[in-house]
Amino acid sequence: MAYDFYPSFERHNIKTDIGTFPVRVGGTGPAVLCLHGYPQTHAIYYKIAPLIQDKVTLILPDLRGYGDAPKPKSDAQHMPYAKREMAKDMMQIMDQLGYDDFRIVGHDRGGRVAHRLAKDNQDRVTHLSVLDIAPTLAMYQSTDMAFATAYYHWFFLIQPAPLPEEMIGADVSFYLSKKMGMWSRAQNWLSDAAFAHYVNAFKNKDTIHASCEDYRAAATIDLAHDKADFNTKLNMPVQALWGAEGFVGKTYDVIAEWQKVANEVTGHAVSGGHFLPEEAPEETANALLSFWGLK
Repeated sequence: MAYDFYPSFERHNIKTDIGTFPVRVGGTGPAVLCLHGYPQTHAIYYKIAPLIQDKVTLILPDLRGYGDAPKPKSDAQHMPYAKREMAKDMMQIMDQLGYDDFRIVGHDRGGRVAHRLAKDNQDRVTHLSVLDIAPTLAMYQSTDMAFATAYYHWFFLIQPAPLPEEMIGADVSFYLSKKMGMWSRAQNWLSDAAFAHYVNAFKNKDTIHASCEDYRAAATIDLAHDKADFNTKLNMPVQALWGAEGFVGKTYDVIAEWQKVANEVTGHAVSGGHFLPEEAPEETANALLSFWGLK
């Protein structure tokens, strides 16, 4: 039996243009759409949820291609995995749940989907929080040896199919253990139940392929979209948080990079490495509540 990370939350099956998304909804207060990153699922917020669910309503879907979400076939342009398309899924979910406006928090890939969603729906998103990322375009444009070494997966996953798919699929548990271990800094941050869940969710061949398509889109069509509307800045408050011991904070002036794409940016480092919601749940939760004006 699968471990339930949100036992008190309601289960919704939301129908979208590409299929049905299982979504967990719980808490009380303003709506917060919570988006996960690679190579995880909606489960990443399970340590934060109990700390904030008395002040906000949490909406927890898996992103297109990940977990139990639909995994549409891709095309030569990787368009089905463009962040704009992934963002449309999330908007359909929020529409069907009846939320006219909402906050977003996005970690890793979820932060990139959240960035595009906010850009395309400025009248719906009241606050945007991005966790341990700089904007995609900025990271690609400043690529150097240090970035290519630390973020080798950005260049590995975009290789033509089925090279990365076959290599990852040969030993998913080993791959996730090494990949997540390289990015984290806190001790004993990942529970056995969470790791087993991530491995079980990721070992699906369609998930592995979809995740590669996510990165292939990021290196192609997403960059085209980002360049096309680069001068249209986000008009909602943006919060950028990053791991104090992680690569992003040590490599980029995170606030300055987000100020290039948003009018109002605040943020700071929190303890640990890349996986803020699980490595530093209390610090991250407090920072989110303060940003939302709910402390």
